[in-house]
Formats: sequence, C-alpha cells, structure tokens
Amino acid sequence: MLSSAMRTPLRRAAAAQAPTRALSTWAQIEMGPPDAILGITEAFKRDADARKMNLGVGAYRTDEGKPYVLGAVRKAEELLLAKKLDKEYLPITGLAKFTAAASELAYGADSPALERLAITQTISGTGALRIGGAFLQRFHKTQQTVYLPTPSWGNHAAVFRDCGLKVASYRYYDAATRGLNLGAMLEDIRGLPRGSIVLLHACAHNPTGVDPTPAQWLEIQRVVEEREHVAFFDMAYQGFASGNADRDAAALRAFVAASKAPVVLSQSFAKNMGLYGERVGTFSIVGADAGERDRLLSQVKILVRPLYSNPPLNGARIAAEVLTNAQLRDEWLGEVKQMADRIIDMRSALRSRLEELGSAQSWNHITDQIGMFCYTGLSPEQVDRLAKDFHIYLTRDGRVSVAGITTSNVNYLAESIHSVTKD
Repeated sequence: MLSSAMRTPLRRAAAAQAPTRALSTWAQIEMGPPDAILGITEAFKRDADARKMNLGVGAYRTDEGKPYVLGAVRKAEELLLAKKLDKEYLPITGLAKFTAAASELAYGADSPALERLAITQTISGTGALRIGGAFLQRFHKTQQTVYLPTPSWGNHAAVFRDCGLKVASYRYYDAATRGLNLGAMLEDIRGLPRGSIVLLHACAHNPTGVDPTPAQWLEIQRVVEEREHVAFFDMAYQGFASGNADRDAAALRAFVAASKAPVVLSQSFAKNMGLYGERVGTFSIVGADAGERDRLLSQVKILVRPLYSNPPLNGARIAAEVLTNAQLRDEWLGEVKQMADRIIDMRSALRSRLEELGSAQSWNHITDQIGMFCYTGLSPEQVDRLAKDFHIYLTRDGRVSVAGITTSNVNYLAESIHSVTKD
C-alpha cells in the first residue's frame, strides 16, 4: 500500500491531467454560426434607444407591442384546470380529440379524406416537418430530394437535410415585381424529376408574404398532378393570413379533393392560436383507403417512438378544448380575424405613410402581400442602416414582421425606411 506522502503527488498529477483529457475530446468542434433571428433579438435588447423596434421575430404582438394570449385560450385553460385532469403519457400519436379536431380544421369537417387520414400530433410545425421528412426519407425511395420555393422559411432546408434528404429549390419570388414569378415556378416544377417532393406554403408564404391567387393555385396543382409529384404542404398560418380559416386552407383542400397527387401536411397552432411555447402541431398523410391509412400510421408510430416517445399533453388539451367547444371556437375564430385584420391595417398604414412622404418607389407590394411577414425589398445595406441609425431591427433579407408594427411606431418606421431608400 502506498504511503500518504506518495499518494498526494500522484493525486495532484492526476488532477492536473484530467482537464486536459476532457477538453481534448471536444477540441476539434468548431463554434457554430449564431441564429440570425436570435442575433437580431440580442442586438435589440442591447439597444437603449426608446424608439427601438424589433421586426425580426415572427410572433404576434398587440397594438401596444405586447405578447397576446387569446381569450379563448385563457378560458380553455380555466375549464381544463377545473376538470383536475391527470398528467399521464399520451399515446404515440398524441391526443385523439386534438388530432381529430385539427384534421377537420385543415381538411374540412365534411372531407371524405378524414376517413383515410393518417395523422399524428407533433411538436409544433417544426416537429411535423421533421416527422414528414423522416417518413419520406424512409419510404419515398424513388426521389429523395425536397424542392423548396426560393426563398423559403430558413429552417426548412436544415430540417430536411437532418432527415437525410437532399434539398434543392424552384423559383418562386420575383424581386423585380416583389410578387410571384408564376411562369418560372411552373417551369421549374414541370422540369423536376417525376415524383419529386415539392414543398408548398399553404398560405402566408414565409418570408415573402406572396401567395398565389386561387386561379394560380389551380395552375400549380395541375402541373404537380401531371408530374405525379408529392405535394408537401406546410400550413403554419391557417386563419392568420386572410382572417378566414377555410379560405386559407383552400389550396390544400383542392389538392386533396382532386385525389391526383399524394398529399402530406405539416400543421401548426403556434401562430393562429398563440400557442408558441406549448409546441402544438400535427403531421398527416392522405391515404388511399382505411387500410392504407392504418399501414401509414403504423410506420409513423415507429418513427416517432425513438424520437420522443409521445408528444406533450398540455397544449394539445388547450387546442382541443378551443376547437371542440362551440362557444370557444367561435370566440377563437373571431380573435384570429382580429389579429389578421390588425396586420392588414398596419400594412395599409405603412404604405400610406411612405406614399405621403413622397417616396419615388412603389410600395404596392406591402398591401399586396399577406400574413405576418412583408418582404420589403430593402437591401442588406439598407437594413444595416435602419439598425445603426434608426434602431430598427429586421433580417438582412428585408423581411419585416408586420406584427411588430403598431399605430404608435408605424410613422417612425415609414420615415426611417424613406430615409434609407430615397437616395
């Protein structure tokens, strides 16, 4: 046995070497790039100017610039609390009451597709995209590339790549008109390999706010069907775009009613129900019949189980209560329309003030676009100047979260934009 005198130096030597061994294990890992949106928020927080505006975050704000919890959601929480429900695990595919109500909202309560729909609750829209990507990677072997519109939500490519899929793009936005480049879009989709996976924003395209008209959607649908592509709809803003949930789901429902193209759907309740942190969503696949539905769902369960076993409970209960309680549902739909109308009003106010200031540029696109975001057409340099000189923060592609505009700051925003664009 070693004496205490001998053990002490050995312990010191071991202690001195231990940190080196631990650090060397991860020494080759490089610092990852910061998240663009979070970086904007941090810069905004550091800014002490009273006029500062954060137009980068995609979350609804009241006309006082405050987060908004919907009245229908508050009432649903109170009803659920009074029931003193348990906290047991949900099944792998989630709360059946919620997924049934969510599918009716998306596809229509009278849709025949509901009887053949494989649907699972997910961790909001991002989780739905991830489950959808994993499903397609495993079972759509003929084509392993997802085609995104240019531009698309910043997280789309990362989600699908992490599922093992390849990511490419098709033309969508026309920078010259600040609208839809339908001809280029159709040309690209028509030219994709037969049976490709085409990601479509169901409404309120993020980041541009540029949506196809009903007539344009029919042309898009026709080409997707002719080429036998998989239509992967991402619907994060149902009701929030136009203020009408049925109108915002019209493109999805038209594809499903025609039954000529495979349809899968990512659905989120973050924006339209304000359940951002509750992480409430669904992923669904339209099957050919009930038998196919059951086979599809069995494979979805196999995908979900090793990822997170089963989804969160609380948000699904809230959403289910709102969707299935007739009084709360009506109140919610009214609140969604109020939120959409406030955003529409802010678009009109911003455009009007810019025109009053004598801007030589056309700002029609501000009111032509729809939903939470406006693709302003501002250059990265102009965005940088807005932050530096006017304390207004937005993403460098010129995307503005219209929800961050209020009646008290819209004039200042317009005047600031005019200052950086008039030269």
